[in-house]
Amino acid sequence: MTTPTATDTDLLRQMRAGAADAFAALYRRHQGPLYRFALLRCGSADTAADVVQETFMGLLTERFRFDPLRGQLQHFLFGVARNLILKSETAQGRHLVPAGPDDDADTGDALADDAACPLARLLDNEAAEAVRRALALLAPHYRDAVILYELHDMSYADIADICQVDIGTVRSRLSRGRAALAKRLAGWRDTVRAA
Repeated sequence: MTTPTATDTDLLRQMRAGAADAFAALYRRHQGPLYRFALLRCGSADTAADVVQETFMGLLTERFRFDPLRGQLQHFLFGVARNLILKSETAQGRHLVPAGPDDDADTGDALADDAACPLARLLDNEAAEAVRRALALLAPHYRDAVILYELHDMSYADIADICQVDIGTVRSRLSRGRAALAKRLAGWRDTVRAA
């Protein structure tokens, strides 16, 4: 039986021994952040869900073999998801997928405070949608760095490990990604101020 304090390594060991509840515990622990990353990275709720499913099925079947001596499971899962997204983009021959109105499944409403007035909720939702659209327009390598650092609070070293680049490249991509994001969001801010 798994406990809430069980480490990822313990849960993996139990999962490999056939404990379904260990797999479920790992899934509950890592699915949300992984899905949010995939959604922001690829811009499609369906693709994000597929990426998360393929990542966890690969972990379960050991198609993607995690070695605890090489790092944290969370970083491994983000790296697998990123590689699956890159593979999907390459196969589809595209790199930018703007988020559509149906793609904000459960992310936009979760950002709004239920106690806020309707206008404040509307502005919060519009701001979140503007950020999603601006992120979708960033080059994929900038998008990875910005999402992982700003939204998942990962360190430069963690991002370098996930993206398989050096720390200097992460710093550069994060700086350029932030600048491009700020530039794209400047127009939205001006529109809101004018209204």
